[in-house]
Amino acid sequence: MFTILPIKGFIDQIDGFYCDGIHAGLKPNGNRDLGFIYSDVLCDVEAVFTLNKFQAAPLKHYQMYDKNFQTNFVLINSKNANALTGTKGIDDINTIFSSLNFDLTNPIMSSTGVIGNPLPKQKIIDGANSFNLSAKSGENLSKAIMTTDAYPKTSMYEVKLEDGTSFKIGSVAKGAGMINPNLATMLCYICTDADIPKEDMLELLEINSHTTFNAISVDGDTSTNDTVLLLANKKSKAYDKEAFKEVLRLVMHDMAMLMVADGEGAKKAVAFEVLGAISDAEAEIAAKALSNSLLVKTALYGEDPNFGRIASTIGASRIQCDESKLIIAYNDVVVFKEGEIFFDEEQEVKASKVLKNDKYKVICHIGLGEGKFTAYGCDLGYEYVKINADYRS
Repeated sequence: MFTILPIKGFIDQIDGFYCDGIHAGLKPNGNRDLGFIYSDVLCDVEAVFTLNKFQAAPLKHYQMYDKNFQTNFVLINSKNANALTGTKGIDDINTIFSSLNFDLTNPIMSSTGVIGNPLPKQKIIDGANSFNLSAKSGENLSKAIMTTDAYPKTSMYEVKLEDGTSFKIGSVAKGAGMINPNLATMLCYICTDADIPKEDMLELLEINSHTTFNAISVDGDTSTNDTVLLLANKKSKAYDKEAFKEVLRLVMHDMAMLMVADGEGAKKAVAFEVLGAISDAEAEIAAKALSNSLLVKTALYGEDPNFGRIASTIGASRIQCDESKLIIAYNDVVVFKEGEIFFDEEQEVKASKVLKNDKYKVICHIGLGEGKFTAYGCDLGYEYVKINADYRS
């Protein structure tokens, strides 16, 4: 048995972890743009990365380390992705780390921002050399990694085990655009003092990614830089695999839902719950098709309960389905049931009220089996176009 308790705060509350964020001159508006995570003991580390074929230089740099390497430092910059920068992008990371005034072990670089520009090395070097590695400023870090995010994204929990021991786990993340279910879909840094065995780290990351980060979509685009990083300094000496698996799922789900809710210009966070498919795999295909559909997203934006777009998208996903078995509902308001339209004036009013909420479910029962999957998405409106039309400015 174990107890999971939510905690208000940031990753700096975890024993041995330090962090901060500063303005180093990368963002022209004076906002924080460079941050770090530091551990006073070496951490085991695992990561999952974007499936985009053009992975950014920081991801390639990470993958040059030995499989079981340990680290004590992560450097994160915003405004510049260091992607499509070739070997120079990796050389620039090495130059930055070799120019810092403190001892680091296998330091990790992480970047987010505009693709296709060389890193402003000297600004990053000068900024990083001003860091105070004993700082505990998680709020500053959460702001430094933001790009088009409307707000910082953090989550913290403490786990108390039956034997009286306990451990903490927390995360900080960014992500609002270029979010598509394709493994990681953003930047997320998860820190823990749990005494987790190295062999459990990647296993649990991958298991939980499937139903959290790999189940969300804002705009159907997958970034070159997406990273989920798990750092474990093991200082608590406490661990239970089932407890850790569950609390890691909670942390990752928290971060995923914050990203969907903060989709660029989005006003609605919607769960697409597909039930009764032939298999879980087919349910996943249909749910993700719904979360990615531009026509569905624009209907959500217009608060229009257009169930025809829902049905059409399921059919276009090419899963096994039958109009005479299909049920579509907005929360508990059924609008189509087994070949019959339940969309008279009264039901449309009820369904429209559901769509005026900030959060709700679109439930689709295929009626052919036991397969199920839930994907998460948001609406898409004018503000998304405005944000991305002038993203480089």
